[in-house]
Amino acid sequence: MGALKPWHIAVLVVVLILLFGAKRLPDAARSLGRSLRIIKAETKSLADDDRDLAGKADAQAGYQPYPPQQAAPPQQQPYQGTVQQPVVDPVQRAREN
Repeated sequence: MGALKPWHIAVLVVVLILLFGAKRLPDAARSLGRSLRIIKAETKSLADDDRDLAGKADAQAGYQPYPPQQAAPPQQQPYQGTVQQPVVDPVQRAREN
């Protein structure tokens, strides 16, 4: 039950030729091959990225964070003599006029 016999493959090829035509089958096979190559390249790059991230995580495992430093007291800025105007919503200003 499940085993493919040579006549199964022959029937499948005949059905494909009848459905798609002899001219479209090479183009379809070429497109399928390109798609499989792209998928293979992408999965390989994803696996390489995973390995790179694992290597970086292992390399950083031995690092210790810097000890916290005491912050300097905040310095006050001298008064510059300018007063900042409050922000007014232009829509609100138009409604008031």
